Amino acid sequence: MGLVDIDYTPPPSAPIDMLEHVFDSNGWAFERSGDEEISTSIKGGWTTYQLRALWREEERVLQIIARADLMAPEERKAAIYETLGLINEQLWMGHFELWSADGTVLFRHATLLDTADDEDGPDLTLGQAEVLVEAAVEEFDRFYPVFQLVLFADHAPAEAMAAALLETVGEA
Repeated sequence: MGLVDIDYTPPPSAPIDMLEHVFDSNGWAFERSGDEEISTSIKGGWTTYQLRALWREEERVLQIIARADLMAPEERKAAIYETLGLINEQLWMGHFELWSADGTVLFRHATLLDTADDEDGPDLTLGQAEVLVEAAVEEFDRFYPVFQLVLFADHAPAEAMAAALLETVGEA
């Protein structure tokens, strides 16, 4: 008796399902709100980041938001805005911003997911989900010292960038 060759392609998963798999595989506790939102905490090199993903079916956009324990007091907001400009011009994917409601520094990235056939569902691979999560944490880790120097040591943004990035290169 020969083996039956079955051509099986698993049904596509919603983007939040893929992120849940990534979180679960890494042992990160997560909280999920239906098919549209998931959040977790991830320990980075400098701090623990709160990561939140939002899926908007109508627009077919997956947004990743990472927050840290960085809040800019009113007197440092101008320096942080300058810092954001210097940092963002170096990024290929995503951007940092200052949340106007409470002065929180966050990293945000949005991905447009599209398929040739809408019946196939959103097209996010497990590898892409891993890259989106890694990018948010790695970029925040890369620039976290810059934000700390500007916020807590009163460094000028350009000076903080030079000092923090030099130290990072020196540790490698």
